[in-house]
Amino acid sequence: MSFLGALPARFRRERVLIVGCGDVGLRTAGALGAGRRARLLALTSSPERAPVLRAAGLVPLQGNLDDPRSLRRLAGVATRVLHLAPPPSQDMADWRIDPRTRALVQALAQRTPPLALAYGSTTGVYGDREGAWTSESQPAQPRTPRAARRVDAEDRVRWLGRALGVRSSVLRIPGIYANDREGGTPRERLQRGTPVLRAEDDVYTSHIHADDLARACALALWRGRAQRVVNVVDDSELRMGDYFDLAADLYGLPRPPRVARDTAQDQLPLVLLSFMSESRRLRNERMKRELGLRLRYPTVAEGLRA
Repeated sequence: MSFLGALPARFRRERVLIVGCGDVGLRTAGALGAGRRARLLALTSSPERAPVLRAAGLVPLQGNLDDPRSLRRLAGVATRVLHLAPPPSQDMADWRIDPRTRALVQALAQRTPPLALAYGSTTGVYGDREGAWTSESQPAQPRTPRAARRVDAEDRVRWLGRALGVRSSVLRIPGIYANDREGGTPRERLQRGTPVLRAEDDVYTSHIHADDLARACALALWRGRAQRVVNVVDDSELRMGDYFDLAADLYGLPRPPRVARDTAQDQLPLVLLSFMSESRRLRNERMKRELGLRLRYPTVAEGLRA
């Protein structure tokens, strides 16, 4: 994808900062040309990550989102920012806020702010929709502390946009998968024989291939509309149990056992049960129309076979 070819020459060397540069961040760097089209920077708190980042065409910047003082160097450093770092999951003074996003936004607000910021949130902010189709106009109704912190992060990102004219985009992301992503397939869970809910108790689940997500992140930095929320999901319409059945058939593994919801509480961890308590189907027309993303893997069947 080419984002910069039509711009005047003096603007072609954009500076893109990736915050939270893990698997998706590295894939996004590749979608952006690995440093050939724009100067790519990555915030990292781990010096040992520097060689990996440099190999991907990124310039490492030392800093820690849990230490706001270390973020001062980010002021004015980038023309566009991709924020993929999750909120902390423990040691929270207030479980409803994301101190990391607040610290990042405060740092970016100093000196010249970026032209655009894209934040990777979660579709979990919608809460339980009982299987209903859900668009970006649906209000957030978080049911877990994890989702509530994401809503706080979204609010801070939008504040930056309103206060300083930054074109802020919120990308709401479901389950990320890819065969070449660590933990990116249900293979290990299938091998453990972890149960899923029986059909009458099952919930709808949404997915996006890591490569398609990376391309959406790159596109949002240039094409995302101001203060806009976008669901970044594929075209699949699957219940969770059907997803695992599909994967089991592709891998040649036994399908997982089915259990009733009232007995699942005795067999499954609380984190997994929380995902099984929310059901929604997500519309992605805005992603296709506004970002112009053409999915390489429109369904999980195509993605898992890749």
